[in-house]
Amino acid sequence: MFTLQEIADTLGRPVLGDGTLRLRRASEPSAAGPDDLALAMSPAYADALTSGAARAAILWEGADWAAMGLDGAVTVPRARLAMAGITAALDPGPRMADGIHPSVVIDPTAAIGVGAAIGPFVQVAAGVRIGRRVRIGAGTVIGAEATIGDDAQISPRVVIGSRVTLGDRIVIQPGAVIGGDGFSFVTEHENGVERARRSLGDQGEIVPQPWIRIHSLGAVTIGDDVEIGSNATIDKGTVADTTIGSGTKIDNLVHIGHNNRIGRDCLICGQVGMAGGSTVGDRVVLAGQVGVNDNIEIGDDVVAGGATKIFTRVKAGDVILGYPGTAMETNMAMYKALRRLPRLGEQVAELRKTVTALVQKGRDD
Repeated sequence: MFTLQEIADTLGRPVLGDGTLRLRRASEPSAAGPDDLALAMSPAYADALTSGAARAAILWEGADWAAMGLDGAVTVPRARLAMAGITAALDPGPRMADGIHPSVVIDPTAAIGVGAAIGPFVQVAAGVRIGRRVRIGAGTVIGAEATIGDDAQISPRVVIGSRVTLGDRIVIQPGAVIGGDGFSFVTEHENGVERARRSLGDQGEIVPQPWIRIHSLGAVTIGDDVEIGSNATIDKGTVADTTIGSGTKIDNLVHIGHNNRIGRDCLICGQVGMAGGSTVGDRVVLAGQVGVNDNIEIGDDVVAGGATKIFTRVKAGDVILGYPGTAMETNMAMYKALRRLPRLGEQVAELRKTVTALVQKGRDD
């Protein structure tokens, strides 16, 4: 249970009406009962709110809470920011027993910080350093000499490779793999792929030859307050580390290849794929299914729309879209022009018939 006043204090906003109302959960407006906190932070929810039975609500700034029949309310100027505060206050976090489960396998050389909670069947290899108050879910594997900062939350079945360094307050969702080997191979002699890339299509004479692995001597270094989604994969660097700056958030099913360097406070959305060796600036947003070529640079504050494919350098502040990625305004104009092509083709055909008829008429005259 919580009070409306406690939520108001969390949001730094005043209570309108009765702040002592005791509530048990947040709810959508139409489904809210008398003990629920209705989240109706836009005028679009006004009708739904009045159809429910809520006594307390979070409302948009300027809303007439008393006219809605509420006993108390808190108004907010920015709905999604308020949602962040409310959900943080009401989320109990992962439920884990304190201490280390008897089934955990810990190498004698590993160091575990005070207050850590480690679930069943976790494996901790030699030389690992785990910070204070870290919570590690069942079945997670932590490779040799890895370091995990304070207050990390690591979900079940995560794999953290050898020599990986994770900052404080990192959150890792189930199934993520951090620190697998990079996908890097070479042939003894120049191969058709290399020739095709250089010549833009001509593979030349194909000589069968096997791929030889280039091993990953680097690791992965991740800053503080980073979040990594379910089944995301982040590969080790070949010599230097793959790096991810503090505050960056990585969605589910993202792949970050070897030697990438990602800045601070970026958003890397679902199914983004990054080849190796690229540099991404601070506050960059890569929307779902964006693809990034190897060995290119993306400047600070770039926004790449969904499914954009980035093959060349993108300068700071650009907003891009498409395949290949171009300025969003340009891409939309191109797309509109593409949609007009069938009609344009018909018009050209009609124009051709007219011109042909006029030419023929001129000859006949």
